[in-house]
Formats: sequence, C-alpha cells, structure tokens
Amino acid sequence: MAFKIGLLGLGTVGTGTAQILQQPAGRHPMVQEIVIHKVGVRSLDKPRSISLPPEVLTTDLAGIVTDPAIDIVVEVLGGLEPARSLILQAIAHSKHVVTANKAVISRYGDEIFTAANQAGVYVLLEGAVGGGIPVIQPLKQSLGVNQIRSITGIVNGTTNYILTKMQTTGGSFTDILSEAQQLGYAEADPTADVDGLDAADKIAILASLAFGGRIKLQDIHCEGIRQVSAADIAYAEKLGFVIKLLGVAKRDSEVTVDTPEEEILQVRVHPTLVPQVHPLANISDVYNAILVEGEPIGQVMFFGPGAGSGPTASAVVSDLVNIAAVLKTGGGQEGMHPLLSCTHQHYCAIAPISELVTRFYTRFLTQDHPGVIGSLGTCFGKYNVSLESIVQTGFQGDLAEIVVVTHDVREGNFRQALEQIRTLDAVNSIPSILRVL
Repeated sequence: MAFKIGLLGLGTVGTGTAQILQQPAGRHPMVQEIVIHKVGVRSLDKPRSISLPPEVLTTDLAGIVTDPAIDIVVEVLGGLEPARSLILQAIAHSKHVVTANKAVISRYGDEIFTAANQAGVYVLLEGAVGGGIPVIQPLKQSLGVNQIRSITGIVNGTTNYILTKMQTTGGSFTDILSEAQQLGYAEADPTADVDGLDAADKIAILASLAFGGRIKLQDIHCEGIRQVSAADIAYAEKLGFVIKLLGVAKRDSEVTVDTPEEEILQVRVHPTLVPQVHPLANISDVYNAILVEGEPIGQVMFFGPGAGSGPTASAVVSDLVNIAAVLKTGGGQEGMHPLLSCTHQHYCAIAPISELVTRFYTRFLTQDHPGVIGSLGTCFGKYNVSLESIVQTGFQGDLAEIVVVTHDVREGNFRQALEQIRTLDAVNSIPSILRVL
C-alpha cells in the first residue's frame, strides 16, 4: 500500500525530506510506502541538489492540495501566506497535513485544527518546534499521563549561538550578530529571532500541548536579547549564572483551579539568568533543549539540533510515518486516533506579566555620590522588594555601576520601585533589567 504525498517547497527542509524518502534503506519499513507524487516549487529551472523526475515538479501549488491522488500534503514553505491558505485548502479536500511552520500554527492553529477536526483529518507538526528533537509527540503521547507543571526551553538556535559567543569571547551583541549572519545562523533580517518572536511561536505550541488548551499568541509576554550586553554576561558569570533566552510555560502556582477551563498559566519569553548548575545552563551554540517538569515523572530534558535540513526533515518524515501507519490500520475518518488528533477547544487564561513572581537582576549607572545605594534600598523597600545583594561593581567613565539582585518579588511591585528610582537625581540610567530563573 503506497501513500502519495504532495510536497510544498523544496528548500532546505523540503530537500531533506525528499532525500529521506528517496533513501528508505535502514529506516522504518513504513518509509518505503510513502511516495512523492508532486513537489511544488517557485521555479522549475532553479538548480537543485536533489534529482527528481521532471513530471513531479510543478509551480501549481493549489493543484497539489486539490489533487485527488494525494493523501498527505507536506507544507515546508515557511511564512504565513500562501502556507496558511494552502493548508486550509488541503484540509477542505480531506487531505492530512504535515507542517514544520510554527508561525502559521501559533497564529492560525485555532482555524486550522477546527477545520481538521471537522474534516476528520490529521495535522501533525513535529518539525515546528526544536527541529529534529522529538518533543511534540512525546507531549501528546508518552508524557500525556503526567500532570505537566512547566516547560522551560532554549528553542531558538540563533539567539543561543549569539549569547554563547558573547559569553566565550566577550564580544558585543552587534558584532556577534553580524558574525552569525555571515555564518548563516541568522537571517539578514534577524528580528524574529533576536526579538524573541520565533521563541514565542514555539512556546505557544508547547504550552498548548502541555496544558490542553489553545494559546493566544498576543497574550505571551515577549522580550528579545538586544539589550543584553557583554557587561551583563560578565557580571552574571561572576554571580554564578549564564544568560539564556528562555521560553517558559507553567501553571501559576498562586492559583488553584478545579477545571481546565479555569487554568491560569504563565507563558513568556525573555532573556534569563540561569544558574550554572541548571540543566539548561550548558546548552551552547545553535543547539536547543526543552525541560519538561511533571508529576509523577519529575524532570525530562529533550536536547538536540534545533534546525537544519536533516534534523527538521527527520521530524517531518516521522509525522508522515505516523499518519501512514494509522491510515494503514483503518484510523481514517471513521475513527480519529486520539493520540494524533487535536481535541482541545478552550483557550487557556494567561496571567499578565505584572503578576509574575520571580527574582531580578538590574544594573544601574549612577552619580558617584554618598548615599546612592541607601536611596536605592529605600525605594525598593517601599514597594516590598527584598534585595539579595546590592554592590557597586566599578565605573563607566564618571558613573558608578551598581548591580542589584532581588529575592522573589511580584513583578508589578518591582516595576513600581524602578519608576520611583528613575526619578532620583543620582540615577543616570538603568541599562539592564533581567529575570533570574
């Protein structure tokens, strides 16, 4: 029995996917039953690193998703459109979909999964988060019997590379970003990566799976790494930390609920001081890692290459094998496989960032006057911000540099204290405000 696929896109991931399907030897036997029927490309004349029969290639992408001979559509175009429209067209024509497009899923997952459930087809997305790291299906299957408490992840390889190089070389963000672009680790327009948007897409997907509800992307607090300086990385190291861009999704421990519809979550992306003894602290360069904590399992960490042709194609083909195996055993429209389909309908409530309780690292530049540290302490105390440490670390020109680390504090209180501190004549600026894990 052969399952025919239509492949939308023959870029890095599309080429990797086709290569796996062309070389089934030594892989799961089901790979041999998946046949490339059509491949949608922008240009038929572009030189390619893979050989495909000319009749397989087409520029008619809409023709692929409506082709009655095709069983599964694989969308690896990237971007929002035409990817979203093509996925919805494929579903409307009763085709199963495999995608690696985290942006489309995080923004239009509601629309896509509602349509898929109505049509009785599967939409699988293992390649959308963590490249080749198997994390989507484990959350839906192996870990599904656990009560997940939190997911904390390094889910963007570009920012992890930049922060790692800043730590090991002492270089500036701007210089290391330029190097990452030259090496192909960062796009010419790096906004999605360095401003945390890519990580927000991914943590939205992981949170939805872990907590059994849909996530509104606009509710996720998102900060990038542009404000992280070499000085912050050096001070963090002296304090026993490394700085990582983390995506965090967790149950709000301050709130007790009786039903999933009332679940209150924290879902956020921001640079974070991570203790050097933490499992995520030593994840370097372009690698990703996702730490899942649940009951009764405790901690489980998924680690590996977070992007690239081979890793992401591995995840895409694993989804194809899953769908093909279910179809082969009769799990089609008459009975959707409950571990592959998406069934949750409600939206999770996400607590505003002002309600977060965490520790903070803050760096101040002040006039070198007597009593400045005392004034800072007084302002913090007024808003119930307890300080773990407050030290003058040196000078930048004529300005004293003061680093503060707090105990756990409600973010709203902390921000109120900073607003008052900014009004002090002795305070020149507050160049860095980072959360501590």
